[in-house]
Order: sequence, then structure tokens, then C-alpha cells
Amino acid sequence: MKRSEKITRIEEALTSLRPFLERDNGDITFVELTDDMVVRVELHGACVDCNMSMMTLKAGVEERIKSTVPDVLRVEAVRGIPGH
Repeated sequence: MKRSEKITRIEEALTSLRPFLERDNGDITFVELTDDMVVRVELHGACVDCNMSMMTLKAGVEERIKSTVPDVLRVEAVRGIPGH
């Protein structure tokens, strides 16, 4: 699978999860797919300070992404990305 296809699938996975996050006044944005197959995302709104955000990230977001792009090793949340 080409890198561009992997990114498209990751973005589609995030889009499928977005309604659940928005329901709790949160959101998520794809930031990058690193060369070592780590997906970086930025959490927004209520997700930033939510005490359940790490569980959501690992049990929800990471599992969904890994099921669509098995090469992904993990998903990390980042903060304060310039230009985002």
C-alpha cells in the first residue's frame, strides 16, 4: 500500500470516529504519519483536557487506525503544532 493510500485510510478512520468525539464537544485532526509508522494526531475541544482522552486514543482511535492500516505501530497525541 502506498503512503498516500495509508494517509487516506487514516483520515477516513478519523472521519468515522469524529461524530463520537463531537458528541462530547471534542474533535481530532490528523497531523502526520512518520517514517517509522507512527500516526500523530491533535485533539481539540473537550478532548484536550478530558481524563478519558488517553483511553479514547488507545482503545478507540488507535485500534480503528490499526485495523485499516496494519503497518501503523501506534498513535500519539501532540499539542501545539504550529499552523494547526
